[in-house]
Amino acid sequence: MRKPRISREFFESLEAKSLSRRSFLTRFADSLTALCGSSGFLLFNAVFFLVWILINSDMIPFIPSFDPYPFGLLTMAVSLEAIFLSIFVLISQNRSSHTSTLRDEVNLQVNMITEQEVTKILQLLAEMRQQMGIREVDHELEQMIVRINETRIEHEIESQIARAQKSIIDDFRQAVTPQRSPGESSARGE
Repeated sequence: MRKPRISREFFESLEAKSLSRRSFLTRFADSLTALCGSSGFLLFNAVFFLVWILINSDMIPFIPSFDPYPFGLLTMAVSLEAIFLSIFVLISQNRSSHTSTLRDEVNLQVNMITEQEVTKILQLLAEMRQQMGIREVDHELEQMIVRINETRIEHEIESQIARAQKSIIDDFRQAVTPQRSPGESSARGE
């Protein structure tokens, strides 16, 4: 039985689709994140805070102080700015993360289809070799014809990541646990 041919359509960019489907709040968050992530915004904040501190430290004599040291109003304003900016950044990152996840999934699916197609081509090559009477065994070709076990690869990668992400607690346990020499446990009768 013949498998249906996989269509090869030209897909619209996942990023373009994601950007076009954004809600008003997400568009606002993306715009605000872009604005606040600029060097101009950094410069504006630096100048604003400097002027605020100079005014409220009575260093500018003709402007009366309205938020004396320890600058409680400034502290509140900066805290509110940080809260709202972090929320808007998280909204933008969530959208971006969703798009990235979709892109990764599409790449995975395309790679799996490609692997199946390449394996089929290699099987055809092996059959052609056989029909041409080539008896010499090609071990490399035989290994390539074997389908890739994606689950085994996934488990191996997860295992490598788990070993690499050894926690701080594990490091602490190793540091505080006394190291015994091999003969020490038998000498104590353990």
